[in-house]
Amino acid sequence: MKSVSRFSALLAAAAITLAAGCAATPTSQSTGQYMDDTAITTKVKAAILNDASLKSNQISVETYKGRVQLSGFVDSSADIAQAGTVAKSVGGVTSVKNDLRLK
Repeated sequence: MKSVSRFSALLAAAAITLAAGCAATPTSQSTGQYMDDTAITTKVKAAILNDASLKSNQISVETYKGRVQLSGFVDSSADIAQAGTVAKSVGGVTSVKNDLRLK
């Protein structure tokens, strides 16, 4: 009987350790957040690619906890503004840091 209790205690401790390992902290993401951010990045890249006025190969997109950062070089101030507008329109985006620069 004692071995069953000990096994249960070890199993509970292992479950807590695993759950804590997948939890987010202020400086890291949970597995679920990482997957959500990956999906947001993909959607933003697709939206930029589908916008005929933007050259998507010159715009980099990174996402962390729903916050999107755009970087790279574009031809005009209008492109900078348009990329920001496109990124903000994607579901799941909480904010956009637009670090695009003119060539």
